[in-house]
Amino acid sequence: MSDGARWYVVHTYSGYENKVAATIQKTVENRGLQELIFDVRVPMETVTEVRDTGSKEVERKLFPGYVLVKMIMNDESWYIVRNTRGVTSFVGPGSKPVPLTDEEVMALGVESMEIKLSFDVGDSVKVIDGPFDGNIGIVEEISLPKKTVCINISMFGREIPVELKFNQVASLEK
Repeated sequence: MSDGARWYVVHTYSGYENKVAATIQKTVENRGLQELIFDVRVPMETVTEVRDTGSKEVERKLFPGYVLVKMIMNDESWYIVRNTRGVTSFVGPGSKPVPLTDEEVMALGVESMEIKLSFDVGDSVKVIDGPFDGNIGIVEEISLPKKTVCINISMFGREIPVELKFNQVASLEK
């Protein structure tokens, strides 16, 4: 069905997410299917709960009832995941699973890609997209988590700070 490994969303009984993930990982290990099913995750977030006794950091499921599986989709991998105890279905129309897009995977923070920038703080960059297209500015700040860069653009005789996405600017040293 698919050439490369993609992330798929599996619907589970509520409260069975960790058990389903552990069962799938154990099945992969026992049957030697590491070349088909690469990773199984239950997306978690850390939140601060405030109670009478004080505040406490707690891990909470980001999507209760769902597990993410990175796998190469074929009949064997589909069968193994689908027939795991606690799994109700794949997310997608009918019995055809739909993989997550690269943007969705990045937004969930499940997989991180290394970002290589051709500029650094203090370098001159050209805006190549958006309302400031064509302007040249100096990089003041780079935010890797937000994937943004803050640059100063000279407009109307004064310096204006502008926050742009990484893909909206390009280095002048090409």
